Amino acid sequence: MASPNGERAVALSLQLAQAHQELRRQINDIRTSVGHRKLSDDVLVTHCLAFCTALTTHHQGEDDGMFAQLLRERPDLTTTVAKLVEDHGMIASILSRVRELADRATESRGPALEAIGRELDGLAAIMESHFSYEERTISEALDDETPGTDWPDQVFRFGTT
Repeated sequence: MASPNGERAVALSLQLAQAHQELRRQINDIRTSVGHRKLSDDVLVTHCLAFCTALTTHHQGEDDGMFAQLLRERPDLTTTVAKLVEDHGMIASILSRVRELADRATESRGPALEAIGRELDGLAAIMESHFSYEERTISEALDDETPGTDWPDQVFRFGTT
């Protein structure tokens, strides 16, 4: 029988995968909308900016909460966490470009939205690789009864588009 902390850790592992799945859904919805012009430019830009905020909040919660807690409990994960934090920096750079393009799109329309679509395509590929790696490595650590503290809200509860 699993301990209460172990059950909570497994639940956190599942929540991590669910949070990633929601972020995947959001970026795919936005990419589809950009590609097919399903929404007005203003609505697309708003959804895009909301997604950027959600992904940033998720990663900040991981960096400041989950990863810090994991390293206290599992110092053997230092290399893994360093790679994930490095990925977060790369993703943050792409999100910054998306935000700049979104600002331009509100002024110029068409061409800026096409550029946003290209950035989102690249971001989606990087996110998929990052999330898959994180789910394999960090979920395993969470499943090994790493206790959770106050970080889950930062990691799992972000705004939706």
